[in-house]
Amino acid sequence: MLQTAMKPISYARHRFPPDLIRYAVWLYMRFTLSYRDVEDLLAERGLDISYETVRRWVLKFGPAIARNLRCARDRPDDRWHLDEMVVRVGGRHMYLWRAVDSEGEVLDMLIQRRRNKAAALKLLRKLMKRQGFAPRTLVTDKLKSYAAALRELGFGGQHDQSLRANNRAENSHRPIRRRERKMQGFKSPASAQRFLSVHAAIYNTFDLQRHLISRHTLRQFRSKAAASWNAATIAA
Repeated sequence: MLQTAMKPISYARHRFPPDLIRYAVWLYMRFTLSYRDVEDLLAERGLDISYETVRRWVLKFGPAIARNLRCARDRPDDRWHLDEMVVRVGGRHMYLWRAVDSEGEVLDMLIQRRRNKAAALKLLRKLMKRQGFAPRTLVTDKLKSYAAALRELGFGGQHDQSLRANNRAENSHRPIRRRERKMQGFKSPASAQRFLSVHAAIYNTFDLQRHLISRHTLRQFRSKAAASWNAATIAA
C-alpha cells in the first residue's frame, strides 16, 4: 500500500472533548451497535449525548480516522481473494465487490449495480492503484467476469478458481452482513461506500483473531491496535 503520513484531526468548535468524540465513534464502528445504542451506553456513564450527535461525529470524523489507520497498516500479503455479495441499498439489490488478503485483511471494496466484466475491472484497477502492486495470486469463484477482466489487464500472476479456495473471502462477509441487518439495509450507494470504507479500516485494526493466538500475544496485539487508534485520532 502506498504510505502517507498521518494527519492530526481538528476537533475545534465542538462542545465535547476529543476523547469523548473518539470513544463514541469507536463504539459505533467497532461493535454492531446503532446510534441509539451508543447514546444509551454513554448515558449509562452519565453523558447526555443524543444519537444524532453521535451520527454527525461518525460522518465527520470517521473517514479521516480511517485514512490515518490505513496509513499505519503494513503491506498486505500478495495472495488476494476477491468476491462479490448482494446487499440491499435504498430498497434495491446491488453488489458489494470486496478484496481481502490471505490473512483476512480487507483491501478494498466497491458498491456496483452490475456483476459483469466492467464491474470486476473497475474493482481490480482501483485495488491495484491503492495497494501499489499486483498480487502473486488472485483467488476468485468461477464467475467468468474475473477471468475476462484479468485478461484485459494483462495479469501475469496465478488465477486460482479451485473449489473452496475462496472460503477466506466468503467468511469475511459475515461482519458486513451483521451491520447490514442492524442498519436495516443501506440507504444509498454513496453512504454505503462511505460506511463500509470506514468500517473496513477499523475492522482491520481490531480484528485480532483471538482464537488462533495465546493470551499473551492477544494482549500485545490489543496494545498495538490501541496505539494505532490513538495515533490515528490524535487532536491537531
